[in-house]
Amino acid sequence: MASGLLSGAMSRERIAALPKTDWRTRNDQFKEPRLAENLKLVERLRAVGARHGRAVGEVAIAWTLRNPAVTGAIVGARDPKQVDGIIGAMDFRLTASEIAEVEGP
Repeated sequence: MASGLLSGAMSRERIAALPKTDWRTRNDQFKEPRLAENLKLVERLRAVGARHGRAVGEVAIAWTLRNPAVTGAIVGARDPKQVDGIIGAMDFRLTASEIAEVEGP
């Protein structure tokens, strides 16, 4: 789940509040300009999910698995609540227009 980015749980405020000891504070995916790109992607995932009653993480996994070169996804969760946000991906499929929407401009 990209260390929380693709779960929809991360925001600029949450990232800014991470302790200095958190490795994500030094990771390029959590710094500009990549952070802005990643958060835009999450908003596109959120929009698709909202139309289907799906969590951001479910849409992220479905988007990953729609690629024919991908045969499986290893998804981590630290507690049962996190599993609830991803388990539905196993039977969720995106349409071609939704894939284009997620991949955006």
